[in-house]
Amino acid sequence: MDMEVTAWMSLHHAMNARDSRPFSKKTLRRISGFARPHRRALAAFLALSVALAVLTVATPVLAGRVVNAIVDQAATSTVVGLAVLIAVLALGEGGLGLANRWLSARIGEGLILDLRTSVFDHVQRMPVAFFTRTRTGALVSRLNNDVIGAQRAFSDTLSGVVSNLVTVLLTFAVMVQISWQITLLALVLLPVFVLPARRMGSRLARLEREAAAHDAAMSTQMTERFSAPGATLVKLFGRPSRESAEFAARARRVRDIGVRTAMVQHVFITALTMVSALALALVYGLGGFLSLRGSLDAGAVVALALLLTRLYAPLTALASARVEVMSALVSFERVFEVLDMRPLVAEKPAPEIRTVPDGPVSVEFDGVRFAYPSADKVSLASLEEVATLDTRGGVDVLHDISFRAEPGQMIALVGSSGAGKSTIAQLLPRLYDVDEGSVRLGGVDVRDLSFQGIRDTLGMVTQDGHLFHESIRENLLLARPEAAEDELWDVLHRARLDTLIKGLPDGLDTIVGERGYRLSGGERQRLTIARLLLARPRVVILDEATAHLDSTSEAAVQEALTEALDGRTAVVIAHRLSTVRAADLILVVEDGRIIERGTHADLLATEGRYADLYRTQFADQPPLEPVA
Repeated sequence: MDMEVTAWMSLHHAMNARDSRPFSKKTLRRISGFARPHRRALAAFLALSVALAVLTVATPVLAGRVVNAIVDQAATSTVVGLAVLIAVLALGEGGLGLANRWLSARIGEGLILDLRTSVFDHVQRMPVAFFTRTRTGALVSRLNNDVIGAQRAFSDTLSGVVSNLVTVLLTFAVMVQISWQITLLALVLLPVFVLPARRMGSRLARLEREAAAHDAAMSTQMTERFSAPGATLVKLFGRPSRESAEFAARARRVRDIGVRTAMVQHVFITALTMVSALALALVYGLGGFLSLRGSLDAGAVVALALLLTRLYAPLTALASARVEVMSALVSFERVFEVLDMRPLVAEKPAPEIRTVPDGPVSVEFDGVRFAYPSADKVSLASLEEVATLDTRGGVDVLHDISFRAEPGQMIALVGSSGAGKSTIAQLLPRLYDVDEGSVRLGGVDVRDLSFQGIRDTLGMVTQDGHLFHESIRENLLLARPEAAEDELWDVLHRARLDTLIKGLPDGLDTIVGERGYRLSGGERQRLTIARLLLARPRVVILDEATAHLDSTSEAAVQEALTEALDGRTAVVIAHRLSTVRAADLILVVEDGRIIERGTHADLLATEGRYADLYRTQFADQPPLEPVA
């Protein structure tokens, strides 16, 4: 291997090695669990690595014999035979290298697949509280950077340690056998090669980390400013010149670091190339002197020089091997850190799971008390990118909530913002679990139901009408993937959207944009209602479904909601009281408690909180007759 390449490798290892720290035997056991499905490929991979190391040493030895054969005027057949053998070994080394690379890629990519799917599946089981606290970028980094770092432990570090160790031992043994004096003198220069790599590498690593921090800040700025709501906010209230100045300042710092890094690297490589040249000069000078005195063959000098060029790289790599191994193990631990988080909301084992009875479904809250979990129960400081987790939490936000909606009835929740209405709604689909009491669907506690059973029974429309950056078809099929084309058009018709969709150039295949921003607010809400209709739930939750719509859009959405509520049990959260006047039961929620309950007429007659809310909303309109 060329000395300059060796220098680059040593610098790369030093720059990318993380600080080492102790790791547990439990981590190793879990790593072996992920490695077990790949054990045969790993064994073949290690065997090929050893074979390649042997070939690496064999070629310089044969080259030395060729030189001796030429000097000794040996038969032509001998020289040709040795040359052919070197060619065969080169071909064999190339073939084994390809096979080794294929196995390395197979093992590494297979491990990435296993780890990514494990983390992805586990994260999907986490409660909503986890996602409200975690920075998405930090979580995605675990699925990308740390998973790849863990994969490197198998495909790079493990094979590197084995092949480098075998190469060093064989090379050193052969060099000592040829000339122990030259071998020891050549190794005297090794610290001059290794130590600057470690010191310069740590210096460059600091520069790289600073550049990475600036890159991350620029990435965050671009992500936030280039989204539809972010760009709108900047145009309305921001100062584009200030945004540009901040971005340019970070970009200039990254440029300066890049220039400085390039110069430091060049100085380092030049210095180490000079060191390697001195080592070769030592071998040729002392070896030539001994050869002229008859103490050493000319072929031995050539062999020593070639072996020396193949000794520095593995020795340098082994000097950093422990740090590299620890670095890869740190990546594993960061992945396991996510996998070790236990979801607060989990379904019971299969034998204990109950089902919702067939037919119309009742909804019941019985003495429910609830407090949002503290951060240490649902999050990690590293995922929130904070030094320590917020210790707040555990304060009750719901107190003794009890009510029952009979099959087919509509229950309305009204009250001030922050009173706990949406929290009540989130307990039904088990986005959170109650701390005390129970929530029942069809008389069955939701904690005794499977998640699929809850999804099949219950549908929810939230006020933001969230859509994925996919086609209209894909957003609809999220509710029922097996739905036929005519079913999609049927629910769009019932949601008062079919005419609009037919008028689009791509129809159902129209991409709705990030969070559905290519559609208006009313169109987004009607599309989420169409998705609800496609799911055919027996219980419907509407959480402020018309809160942010103009009167025209609200009228269209209300027509769609009439379709959605027909014949279904419903829990409706409404800010506009005109939408719940016909509810079978209205619950007034304040400070996490139900302070009033009754029909619209009953609550107006009591002259309580509901009557105050009603009068506030309709103060500028003629009085409405109570609905009997």
